[in-house]
Amino acid sequence: MGEYEPKIEVHFPTSVMAAKGVTVRLECFALGNPVPTITWRKINGIFPKKARLRKSQAVLEIPNIQLEDSGTYECKAENTRGGTSFKGHLLVYSTPQWVRMINDTQMDSGEKLQWECKAMGRPRPTYRWIRNGLPLTSQGRLEIVNGELTINKVQQVDSGMYQCVAENKYGAVYANAELKILASPPLFVPNPIRVIATLGKDVSLECKPKASPKPRITWRRGDRRLQASKRITVLRNNTLKIVNSSRADEGNYVCRAENQLGSAEMTAILWVKEAMRVVLSPSRVEVTVGESVVLSCKATHDTSLEVAFQWFFNQKPIDFQQDGSHFEYIQTQTSTVDLMIRSILLKHAGKYGCRAQTSADTVFAEAELLVRGPPGPPGVVIVEEITDATATLSWTRGLDNHSPISTYNLQARSPFSLGWQTVKTDPDPVTGDMESAMAVELSPWVEYEFRVVASNAIGTGDPSTPSRKVRTKEAVPAVAPSNVSGGNGRRHELVISWEPVSEEFQNGEGFGYIVAFRANGTRGWKEKMVTSADATMYKYRDETFPPLTPFEVKVGVYNNKGDGPFSKVVIIHSAEGEPREAPSDVKAYSVSSSEIRVTWKPPNPGPGKPRGYEVTYWKEAEQEESAEKRRTVKNETSMLLTGLDGNSAYLISVKGFNSIGQGPASAAVIAKTRKSPPAQPPSNLMWIQEGNNISLSWDPVKAKDNESDVIGYMVLLKQEGRGHIQVTRTINPSTMLSLPEGGTYIIKVYALSEGGEGAFSTEVRVVTSSGVRAKSSQQSVHCLKQSITWTALISVLLMPSISW
Repeated sequence: MGEYEPKIEVHFPTSVMAAKGVTVRLECFALGNPVPTITWRKINGIFPKKARLRKSQAVLEIPNIQLEDSGTYECKAENTRGGTSFKGHLLVYSTPQWVRMINDTQMDSGEKLQWECKAMGRPRPTYRWIRNGLPLTSQGRLEIVNGELTINKVQQVDSGMYQCVAENKYGAVYANAELKILASPPLFVPNPIRVIATLGKDVSLECKPKASPKPRITWRRGDRRLQASKRITVLRNNTLKIVNSSRADEGNYVCRAENQLGSAEMTAILWVKEAMRVVLSPSRVEVTVGESVVLSCKATHDTSLEVAFQWFFNQKPIDFQQDGSHFEYIQTQTSTVDLMIRSILLKHAGKYGCRAQTSADTVFAEAELLVRGPPGPPGVVIVEEITDATATLSWTRGLDNHSPISTYNLQARSPFSLGWQTVKTDPDPVTGDMESAMAVELSPWVEYEFRVVASNAIGTGDPSTPSRKVRTKEAVPAVAPSNVSGGNGRRHELVISWEPVSEEFQNGEGFGYIVAFRANGTRGWKEKMVTSADATMYKYRDETFPPLTPFEVKVGVYNNKGDGPFSKVVIIHSAEGEPREAPSDVKAYSVSSSEIRVTWKPPNPGPGKPRGYEVTYWKEAEQEESAEKRRTVKNETSMLLTGLDGNSAYLISVKGFNSIGQGPASAAVIAKTRKSPPAQPPSNLMWIQEGNNISLSWDPVKAKDNESDVIGYMVLLKQEGRGHIQVTRTINPSTMLSLPEGGTYIIKVYALSEGGEGAFSTEVRVVTSSGVRAKSSQQSVHCLKQSITWTALISVLLMPSISW
């Protein structure tokens, strides 16, 4: 089929209705060749940003549709052969929603009620009013205009529940409110009232009855109705005001209130008293931080009235519980109070007020407290200029706290300092009238912060806020490495070491070391560059110089700015050689069936001194290649070889070693371990108990041909639960033991031989009666095979073997 222009086959209706808040989908599918492109637009309006195009833009989807999304939408299909379009109108409707609602209202009878309710919706909602469930219409005192309800001169019959209904074809909303009409005769509470006025001051007598409708108010004094004059006025709120009161104004004043429901009267009793005077002393006082002061407040007033006092600091009441450590309220007399301010701080400077109050009047007096103290912190610190060793600083003056600033200290902090440090300045000292100075003797290429501290005759104040961080400029290094030393290393090596220069003193980028050395007695220096700032060692190798050749050595520094100083010249020797001689007088002898002691003498002193020794040993019947090797700790001249086979001959040689290598081995010597100890344990243990003593005996142990001869026996006695072991040695197959009273005891026996310790016998457990000491001569005879007991003062039990 050939090319043809687009044709819209499926499209949305010409009129689409949608509820507010839903998602709307408009479809527009077209055929054509080439495949047409679909585009959308909103005619005479802004296309919604939230709209999404789906299915190759054939579907327009508008989520959460709102009233402003209403309008005419057009889809257009185009290809190279032409184009076509379709238009449809989208109408968004919504149920009514309140914009303004009515609220519960309480009114006096005779007043005018005006209520308005307003709602929005599409189509625009209409309104109707309901009272107590019945519809309302305009008639008489009641007028309804859309959402507005007006009732003129409300009456008791107008009370009730009202509803405003806003509705359209898609829904309705209701607003409810209650109207209460008040109706009551006048009532005064309290009645009478007593008013105390200050002589010469204005006084107001209020008349506020509870009444509905509003009552008519009249004032009288005695039987005479009060008329307005220059001194006496009835205000619009029915208050009686008397200007410049005098003693003659004292007496009873009556307020009468009347409405159609009744009348009532209230009596106001007026007394006129002398004005109170308050003196706060001292009115101005200066103190120093840490001192104390007392302010005294005295009131002169009519003695028939009680007076109450309250203290203020900078117009705020003083909380004596919270601030009790500094403020104390002291009542000295009925009409006098004191304020004790102790351990004064700078923050206590300001205005202190004393308020004295009676039922007639209130009088306030103030005093000023000035506090002398160390200066406040200076203002912002600015780094005006920076060099490799100086920084020019400026600052603004802080508060002097009533004592002139005498000096300033400049302080600096860097990554290398322990907190803030006072720095030297130019000029020195920095006097209190200055606001600029130079910090000197700083380290080059170090990041600093600066701050300023002010001092006066009272003390030193708080520091300023730190300046911004700045870095001093680079300079040639001025500090040489320390602790230059060396030695050791391998043959033909010169090892030079030093303590690196701290970053604080490297003075710039590209820092490194210059290592200079020459053979002692020669003239020319050899110099080598070490580019790492963290380096601590340099090794120089030359096959031509012999061991322990002395060298003059010095180490210098450099950076991108140039070369710095060298350290002092020190003498360092090249590495020594390996040991040249073998140890002498090597001897070896057996200690037991598994141990041989080896001793030797060190070689003659000279180059290649040993730093330790290596002992090589192997069985006589084996090759030296299978030998084991052990090294001494430090420079010892003997070693105990352990873990050897019994009754075996070993070849043993010794050689020295140091950091360079090993020296020649000594001639091998031969030593034979002793035969193994007897494997047979002592048997047929028998013992006789008499009192606290035990006579113990056993069969002698006979060594076999391949075992060491028995030279004695060891008897072990241990009280159960305790770590102490009693050891008894005997050459005979018997011994006497003494048992302490009360407890359980374990006994073991083993044979001794030149080859070491033999096997343990079966252990014996002896239990004695707690707290009983055997004193009789009665005996108990025991053996491992049978037990014959005459008197059981002590029970002896044969127990299975346990861990010793």
